Amino acid sequence: MTSKTASPDTAQAHPFRLYAHRGASAILPENTLEAFARALSDGADALETDVHVTRDGAVVVHHDRTGHRTAGIARAVAQVTLDEVRRWDAGQGLVLGGLRMGGRGYRVPTLDALLGAFPDVPVNVDIKAHGRSVAARVIEVVRQCGAEGRVTLTSVDDATCRAVRALGYRGPVGLGRLAGLFVVAAPRFLLRRFRPPGQALQIPWKFKGQRFDRPDVVQRARELGLRLDYWTIDDPALAASLVALGADGVMSNDPGRVRGAIDRALEAARGA
Repeated sequence: MTSKTASPDTAQAHPFRLYAHRGASAILPENTLEAFARALSDGADALETDVHVTRDGAVVVHHDRTGHRTAGIARAVAQVTLDEVRRWDAGQGLVLGGLRMGGRGYRVPTLDALLGAFPDVPVNVDIKAHGRSVAARVIEVVRQCGAEGRVTLTSVDDATCRAVRALGYRGPVGLGRLAGLFVVAAPRFLLRRFRPPGQALQIPWKFKGQRFDRPDVVQRARELGLRLDYWTIDDPALAASLVALGADGVMSNDPGRVRGAIDRALEAARGA
């Protein structure tokens, strides 16, 4: 934690974003270029994704440690080469809308391919494999794409988030799990003395029966100048309630389903 007095200004200072959680993952195989393109056409403002690093140093867009769930390949991403990952069928293990997604040509993209395909879109990257060397490789790819200004790097692992900052990343950085818990639960006098490093607080709206869609959570984020994004929101009424609460963004598997409710809530908030 870094010592810093929280600002008393609690006004919303961040543009609202509807993030596509792994793309339009309710409709098309997650973390594929097709799913990201569909999400943007359905009204997403930004993309959310996950990355791992292959044995030969490629940064690939993939959520799980292995390819078992999505591609039917039980090997870990870190143990295979980029050429091997490129041969995976990214829809092999998925059934969406009653349809099997295997054999339809879906592939695991690299991070640079994702950033190149959507050059003007904000992207939130969750670094799933932890450690300084992984963070360094991800930063290298983002910089090569000239995308630091639009890419938020984050991880549940606090040490990985610290590594991103220590390596001089110039874009926004999220809070790890422990830093996020500190913001949500620490006594207020501690928040006034110690500001967690980072720019984005990204949390579930509910976890193990505990709800975080509360005014005091929004207030804490505002006082610290943090962007506040909630995941994963596929219910239009819940999405609208989070807008009304003051969230800066929601992450959805089905952006097209919640876009209308979000727009109406944003309009109502502007007119309030």
